[in-house]
Amino acid sequence: MLNNLNSFLQALYRRNSPAFFSFVFLLLLYFTALFADFISPYPYDVQFRHYPYCPPTSINFIDEKGHFHLRPFVYGYKLVDPVEKSYTVDYSKKYPIYFFVKGEPHYLLGFIKTTYHLFGVKGEGHLFLLGTDRLGRDIFSRLLYGTRISLTVGLVGVFISFSIALIVGSLAGYFGGIVDTLIMRLVEVLMAFPAFYLMLALRAMFPVNMPSVLVFIIIVAILSLIGWASLSRVIRSMALSIRENDYVKAAKVLGGSSLYIILKHIIPNTFSYVIIAATLAVPGYILGEAALSLIGLGVQEPFPSWGNMLSEAENVNVLTSHPWVLAPGIAISAVIVAFNLLGDGLRDYFDVKLER
Repeated sequence: MLNNLNSFLQALYRRNSPAFFSFVFLLLLYFTALFADFISPYPYDVQFRHYPYCPPTSINFIDEKGHFHLRPFVYGYKLVDPVEKSYTVDYSKKYPIYFFVKGEPHYLLGFIKTTYHLFGVKGEGHLFLLGTDRLGRDIFSRLLYGTRISLTVGLVGVFISFSIALIVGSLAGYFGGIVDTLIMRLVEVLMAFPAFYLMLALRAMFPVNMPSVLVFIIIVAILSLIGWASLSRVIRSMALSIRENDYVKAAKVLGGSSLYIILKHIIPNTFSYVIIAATLAVPGYILGEAALSLIGLGVQEPFPSWGNMLSEAENVNVLTSHPWVLAPGIAISAVIVAFNLLGDGLRDYFDVKLER
């Protein structure tokens, strides 16, 4: 398996290097999502009330006197105007950056309790790599925690909706006749509804103040319910073609059941398309979750997701004065571009394999 993965990565790098680097970038993102508790300097809900809308702290190696320091450090910040949220750098205080720093207790991987964070500063210093929001919460830490929600919605939603589409499309294409007609009419009814408004209507059926875990499950279910219909039509057309192949007819002659033929021959021969389509569909699920959270119907505070973090950027005055609140939007754009580049690379990879 490792040899196959290695050969796949080498072929992807040779034929489409942007897709390869997108794959590496997404792997790093999922890794940081998994270990967000450890990598982030602060928990997502810790508020530094004396530092609302604090600008990003710059990491320095050279101090104000021109002296070089082997260990990076940050300067302190002073709030000079509480109304305008303007700060000045306090050059009299330096805070070295250390690795494996003790901080707020957290659970690594959800069950290993520890107080260590990957990096941070000691004492009264603060390290805000992407600044803070209106409540003084570290945006970088919340961005890492929000990665869990936003990226998991994409993977889980695609897995559920594509599983439904594979089963429904394969049944319609293989059996044909009345089965095909009934399934396709149901699909057309679902596709007739505007996806975004259907998503809002389904979400509105549940209370707004539900726990964030239940909201997360509901969002995944809603996005999966909406997303499978169009793909099932494509799977159905592929199944119509595959069922006419000689190996399918031979399986029928040898007494293979319909379930066996669908699972053994129909569905596996759609995997190359499904993998590409799934990669290209993940951004749609991420945007769907972000849209719901942005308008207050998704994951609720204080739990972070890229959508509800981006709600602060709706205010033009806030965005103009504190542009770092746009960081979740940049993260969403970067992930969408990465998934699309990866999808293009996978399409090229499978096209070459089919030509051979």
